[in-house]
Amino acid sequence: MDQAQPIGRIDVISDVICPWCYIGKRQLERALDLLAAHHCSVAVAWHPFQLNPDMPAEGAERTSYRIAKFGSLERSRQLDQRITETAATVGLEFHLDRIKRTPNTVNAHRLIRFAGPRGLQDAVVEELFESYFCKGADIGDSTVLAGIAAEAGLDRDEVLAMLAGDEGRREVLAGDQMARNAGIQGVPSFALQGHVLFSGAVPAEEMAQTFRRAWEILKDRAA
Repeated sequence: MDQAQPIGRIDVISDVICPWCYIGKRQLERALDLLAAHHCSVAVAWHPFQLNPDMPAEGAERTSYRIAKFGSLERSRQLDQRITETAATVGLEFHLDRIKRTPNTVNAHRLIRFAGPRGLQDAVVEELFESYFCKGADIGDSTVLAGIAAEAGLDRDEVLAMLAGDEGRREVLAGDQMARNAGIQGVPSFALQGHVLFSGAVPAEEMAQTFRRAWEILKDRAA
């Protein structure tokens, strides 16, 4: 059997309240399977972006927030219906009506960062997405985040202690600013070896092809 050839690291810039980021995660997972079929291995790392950088720490009541953002409750519901239908095409069952608050996501990003060195980043990201979009959890609440962390395999008390302090806050805010400085305006955005390739929840086949093509170009440049 041919040995898998590493093609480096894929960096995903995302926000945990971005529905396209959850859909993009599913497409990425399928793209990774396609890469594996071509004997290509890759590491994935998740990086912070805030869709609402001015959101108060306590978040905001979702209905009134979205009316203010989109102009009407009807428009908000139309958008929710459209994204729910799109999510279903990749096997996700959204229940956006269960969401009562739009959270500040800094602490969720701190949790993702905390999970990285422990090898549980992907599991935490998955639990955050599922808890928010499918269960309507308030992922701005530290107790909720600790429960999500425990489901992903982290120690609940360690996470509560981390969130009670400032660990990772500066790094998360710096990462968010770095993404903006790099010209990223929408998420999810995907980079290979530090080179931003595309944004959006593009189909898995297109993702895999883009990653392979980019890797070949980077290899040629390094030769």
